[in-house]
Amino acid sequence: MPLRPRRPATLVAVLALGVALTALTGCSSTETGARAEAADGPSAAATSQSASGGSGPTGTSPIVFAFTCTVGNGPSVETYTTSSAVWEDGRTSCTAAPITGTVPSAQQQSALDAARGTATLEELAAGCAVSGTGPWRSPVKSTEQADLAAGLERYCPGHPDMDRLRDALAAHRG
Repeated sequence: MPLRPRRPATLVAVLALGVALTALTGCSSTETGARAEAADGPSAAATSQSASGGSGPTGTSPIVFAFTCTVGNGPSVETYTTSSAVWEDGRTSCTAAPITGTVPSAQQQSALDAARGTATLEELAAGCAVSGTGPWRSPVKSTEQADLAAGLERYCPGHPDMDRLRDALAAHRG
């Protein structure tokens, strides 16, 4: 007996995954510049010498994430392939899991550098997906929170709460 999705939204998310695999390299953004920046980085297969002296293809492509978010206060979850879809649904609790890719894009690496070890790439991606909560609406009170905010600022420049994050970061820096 074939398994069928419990809800059409889940099926749509799964189908959208195939489309997203070819285009998504980080946080989705409504800003054209952010999309171009997200597209930077390695995306083609490379050929390299192995340790044994032979050569062969090694795939290098930017890391792409899927987001699993809780729905309400219950055990229900929804899976998304873009952070903008998560923003649209107003989710506040998500995790990110890599679904393809092997290396961070230039934008992702810049975000990791700005975060200074306070967050992994998965944590930055999950943080980018949520809105209306956490670092997006809270004051920055510590160096660690400032580093996380700086990482999120670079990771997802098109986030709907970006102005609030930048204000909190500016207030902390004085």
